[in-house]
Amino acid sequence: MHAIPHPLTAVWNELYILCSLLLAIAIGASILPRILYVSHKKKLFDIPNERSVHDKPIPRLGGLSFFPTIIIVCGLSIGVRYLLGLSISTSIAPLDMLCKYLMLVVGMTILYLIGIADDLTGVSYKPKFLAQLVAATLIAISGTWLNTLNGFLGINELPAWLGMPITIFLVIYITNAINLIDGVDGLASGLCIIALVALTVINLYHRQYYLALLGVATMGVLIPFWLYNVFGNAKRGHKIFMGDTGSLTLGLILSFIVINMSRNETGIQGDTNHTMAIAFATLLVPLFDVVRVVCRRLSSGKNPFLPDKNHFHHKLLRTGLRSRGVMVTILCFSSFFIFLNTALTLSLNITWILLIDIVVWVAFHAYITFLGNKRRRANEAEQHNMEGNNTNQCRA
Repeated sequence: MHAIPHPLTAVWNELYILCSLLLAIAIGASILPRILYVSHKKKLFDIPNERSVHDKPIPRLGGLSFFPTIIIVCGLSIGVRYLLGLSISTSIAPLDMLCKYLMLVVGMTILYLIGIADDLTGVSYKPKFLAQLVAATLIAISGTWLNTLNGFLGINELPAWLGMPITIFLVIYITNAINLIDGVDGLASGLCIIALVALTVINLYHRQYYLALLGVATMGVLIPFWLYNVFGNAKRGHKIFMGDTGSLTLGLILSFIVINMSRNETGIQGDTNHTMAIAFATLLVPLFDVVRVVCRRLSSGKNPFLPDKNHFHHKLLRTGLRSRGVMVTILCFSSFFIFLNTALTLSLNITWILLIDIVVWVAFHAYITFLGNKRRRANEAEQHNMEGNNTNQCRA
């Protein structure tokens, strides 16, 4: 049976979503200073290396605050609703929703633990991939699996034997994409905040309050982290990174929300869910960047799992932009994709929308490559002139 809406459901839902957001911000803001204190006291730092943008040791345990805050906010919000006798308005049965949430929590716990181990001592990609596989499988078997492609390449309905493996792949793909894009201050968290704002607005519009609650709880804990990460003073010990603990948690939550939003919940054969194109648009920048980087590594004969300096933010840095300029540029580009896909869903199917997204992505990268090569040639010419001047001075 579906939950029976309370007469004041609409007003109460909006109010309780807002309160949940404020609670998540408050909890996140209170936890982060304590994580910073312990990190400096125990010297738990991210030491700069040849791939790092920063040049000072900075704590990387900001992600420790994500999982507990999200669980507290979601659990408390749902519990208070039931204690007040208010049902959760949703398009699925409460028991199905509870099962999905529980499996998500188990998967988040697994990734949270492997992320902590990686941030503290370092973990190879094999156990991390295994943990992601387990978490993705738990989400798929809970009922959160893609049962339609909404007309992509002419395909609509997907059977479970095909939809579940595709879902597992997508969860691992999205989780790694968020993890790999985390290379410039405020970038990964900023992209996630923009994605969560868009996803939450859509879920509120469609009255999918259980997804909206998860979105605002995650968004709330990210806001104070983003401020510390972008504006925190490293010399005063106020800057912090999220680490794998945070990025793996965010990736799993975003994949959970996006896949739930992309499903056909009506049960009507051939019914198209137009929100799928918008939902995936919120993650296009990290998703496309993973494909580009992996293809580049494979074409160069390198291990696709080993890190390098060919990500989107690295290319922008080579054009001469500073870290904050790179962050703003990528955040604006991600926002552009969301608005573009929202407009295109009114007249085009998802296949044509994806093709247009790819064309825009390739064109933008071609322009960035042009700017990077232009700056490299200018630097080489300047260095050549300086060497020539030094030679002439020596002869004189």
